[in-house]
Amino acid sequence: MFKAVLFDLDGVITDTAEYHFLAWEKLAKSIGITIDREFNENLKGVSREESLRRILAHGGRETDFSATEFADMAKRKNDNYVDMIQQVSPSDVYPGILQLLQDLRENDVKIALASASKNGPFLLKQMNLTDYFDAIADPAKVAENKPAPDIFIAAAEGVGVDVTQTIGIEDAYSGIAAIKSAYAVPIGVGSHEVLGDDIALVNETSQLTFAYLQEVWEDYKKNRRLL
Repeated sequence: MFKAVLFDLDGVITDTAEYHFLAWEKLAKSIGITIDREFNENLKGVSREESLRRILAHGGRETDFSATEFADMAKRKNDNYVDMIQQVSPSDVYPGILQLLQDLRENDVKIALASASKNGPFLLKQMNLTDYFDAIADPAKVAENKPAPDIFIAAAEGVGVDVTQTIGIEDAYSGIAAIKSAYAVPIGVGSHEVLGDDIALVNETSQLTFAYLQEVWEDYKKNRRLL
């Protein structure tokens, strides 16, 4: 039996991806760079600083700003994003997630957040989910962001569980790569085209039931391979 579940936030618990896109689009436009939703796919599951680096590279302006200016731009984007997410509420929790959290609690399975978002604690509070989480890994304190495994290892350590005894749930390719590198068992939310065909995968979060997680875990341990 798995001992903990490590959750990504955006695209798994709720969808703030559109807010991220709008905030990045506004910032990019202010420095003469145009991004669209297709480009925004490259920013999912990636830290704020790395996202900004990718935008600057996309616009051919990676060497145009000082470290101070870079930090200011990252802050401006986050300020815009925080303004936008003030409206997030419990109604924004994805289908099936609340029931899954409740079932994990009832079965004494630890719950941790492994998100690259520094606004994770605020968003959980807005959705009335904070009390379900035993730990929230701080992305500012890990050495490397996704696709490195650091955030998932930190989340497992936060609940006192060996990461190999956990399930990680992600919707981004970089996140799935991070879970694999941590030697946790990955479950993807999305399509095989995006996340790969070597993992257990659901099309929508309503399929993330406690029984399904048990099935994935048992099959993985039995076969010693990803589904």
